[in-house]
Amino acid sequence: MFEQGMLLLVGEAFLETLFMTLVSTFFAYVIGLPLGMLLVVSDKDGIYPIVSLNKIFGVIINFIRSVPFLILLVAIMPITKIVVGTIIGPKAASLALLVAAGPFVARLVESSLKEVDKGVVEAAQSMGASPFQIMTKVLLPEATPSLLLGFAIAVTTILGYSAMAGICGAGGLGAIAINYGYYRGDKEIMYVMVVLLVLIVQVFQELGTRISRHSDKRM
Repeated sequence: MFEQGMLLLVGEAFLETLFMTLVSTFFAYVIGLPLGMLLVVSDKDGIYPIVSLNKIFGVIINFIRSVPFLILLVAIMPITKIVVGTIIGPKAASLALLVAAGPFVARLVESSLKEVDKGVVEAAQSMGASPFQIMTKVLLPEATPSLLLGFAIAVTTILGYSAMAGICGAGGLGAIAINYGYYRGDKEIMYVMVVLLVLIVQVFQELGTRISRHSDKRM
């Protein structure tokens, strides 16, 4: 269906998309997981309430999340140039994806941790557990199934962002869909790229769902 050169281009774009998605997701959780835990702990009903700190981080997270990704991608280009050395390519896009996804992940983690039965937390507190012990030995283990589902959602969301980043020279399947499918009017290529992106989403979503079910003690 495609020429050999196009097949090689699609294969390279496929790897670029995976690189952007997985690297950005990893570092988004490096930032978002502790940030989400901090939001839960410092909440007014948390195990170590610091309301002022909670509000400050909440405002910052909401502000970043409210900025459309393409605008954010362009806005941080000067920072991207300093950190990565370039404003195009998968590495440059990964930084923008990280900035966009970190706050999103923090909210996912916060939501998952708040689903844990408060009775379990109160029982741990009555036994003299410290806030750190409650977070690491109670909340995180109890929220693992929900956290894994959130991980699948985060991956698929970041994958969608990576496709949009193709507009600004990030590479990946999104760039091929835009440059060859839209600008050159080759609808066949565009549809194939869409199908590939959908398949990647389905794989990550199904994988996350199955792992979540396997880790759920209630199942």
